Amino acid sequence: MSTCATAQGPVEKAPIIQEGDGPYSQLIIRGATLINSTGAPPIGPVDIVIEDNIIKRVQTVGYPGVAIDSARRPKLKEGGKELDAEGKYVLPGFVDMHGHIGGRWQGADAEYVFKLWMGHGITTIRDPSCGNGLDWVLDQKRLSAENKITAPRIKAYTVFGQGSYDPISTPEQAREWVRTNAKNGADGIKFFGLPPKLFAAALDENKKLGLRSACHHAQMEVGRWNVVNSAEAGLTSMEHWYGLPEALFENQTLQNYPLDYNYQNEQHRFGEAGRLWKQAAEPYSDHWNAVMDQLISMDFTIDPTFNIYEASRDLMRARRAEWHEEYTIPSLWRFYQPSKISHGSYWHFWGTEEEVDWRKNYQLWMTFINEYKNRGGRVTAGSDSGFIFQLYGFGYIRELELLREAGFHPLEVVRSATLYGAEALGMDDEIGSVEVGKKADLIIIDENPLQNLKVLYGTGAIKLTDDNEVVRVGGVRYTIKDGVIYDAKQLLEDVRQIVKEQKIDENFEILQPGIKKKT
Repeated sequence: MSTCATAQGPVEKAPIIQEGDGPYSQLIIRGATLINSTGAPPIGPVDIVIEDNIIKRVQTVGYPGVAIDSARRPKLKEGGKELDAEGKYVLPGFVDMHGHIGGRWQGADAEYVFKLWMGHGITTIRDPSCGNGLDWVLDQKRLSAENKITAPRIKAYTVFGQGSYDPISTPEQAREWVRTNAKNGADGIKFFGLPPKLFAAALDENKKLGLRSACHHAQMEVGRWNVVNSAEAGLTSMEHWYGLPEALFENQTLQNYPLDYNYQNEQHRFGEAGRLWKQAAEPYSDHWNAVMDQLISMDFTIDPTFNIYEASRDLMRARRAEWHEEYTIPSLWRFYQPSKISHGSYWHFWGTEEEVDWRKNYQLWMTFINEYKNRGGRVTAGSDSGFIFQLYGFGYIRELELLREAGFHPLEVVRSATLYGAEALGMDDEIGSVEVGKKADLIIIDENPLQNLKVLYGTGAIKLTDDNEVVRVGGVRYTIKDGVIYDAKQLLEDVRQIVKEQKIDENFEILQPGIKKKT
């Protein structure tokens, strides 16, 4: 059931170019309303003082609607820069816990993907497969850390077994692969499932090395190893939701597969997945509670990626999203279309019955995730874009909206998107909240995202003015990463030009899904 490419070959790397402004010996962001992501409510106006990429001071400088007290304001040092943020909102940079860096099949090169992410305030990503190759990803990670390319900071999680020419069939071979993976510089491992003895050995060795892990519990192995088994063995996070309903089964041991089911048939896989949660224990039942409490007790992270499956419950909405026209490159658009061989293109004859099942699936899934959060479990935000009509950056903001739909308060949504992501990556002493001593990864936006998360989309949100004029407002104004200020709107304009040029080259126009018009 993976929505992840694992052996797709490398794509073109991001160009080495200085597009941001800074870093400065001192940067002062003046007069903003701060959403610091610790769970505190917004406060402002504040001045935020940054020196050499470290937040040194967060100073309240007045009261809303009252002239700012200049005597309370931090002084600008020689060579420093001031950024006027009066009337604007400042948040920590977003963490995308499931960010594939493009793909050959999608035709999505690194510059295109990175700018879509950075244009939406995403300053850190976890690549959960390194589909372009570990060396490729580590090179981009290094250049990003040196601010030589326009890109989020990167955590590289290789797929277990990647690069191994011979099948791994013994626990010692599994341990050896894990040791080699760490020696090669990976930050962690992404699993899809393994025979129990191999999985236990790999997780144990990875844990000994102090590395983190993620798993998409695919159906081919989940029948004998679900998410509880993984968490007990040392897995630090799960992707999507596979393996969780299976841990919640009471009256069966396997998913109720139709007798003509074939896992290699994409509509079978995704269609039947929409009927899986209703086979699990009832919400708040004893077994349901026991599984939840057990996972929370192990400090286990759930990265639900709600957005990547949303087309399953409303295909028309996903394929006609307003940003496709200007921000989706032709090759990616073609990859999304119905196909028996393209992964995630399972629209063989998708209809009302499948969508109704998936809507009910979401209700049960969201109930578990919201309660997991309520009881103290860590829930993060990940997008898995590049598949199923979900576009990089835009899909991440949709994930935040879906966390809100699940029951999260907007402040809880922001915390999942920032601090909790940083915690899951072991980076919360560096990023994830706006606090003294942390790095200057920040978002500045004109509108209040707590009132309407849609203002975070690069296309903004529709608003009616007092003069009865329809306008678009919002979109991230500045993305600050490592103290370097990027014009987020210019980054998205660069993407629009990339798309425009490719369409001209191919004489391509999106009319209806899967239809090209030669002009």
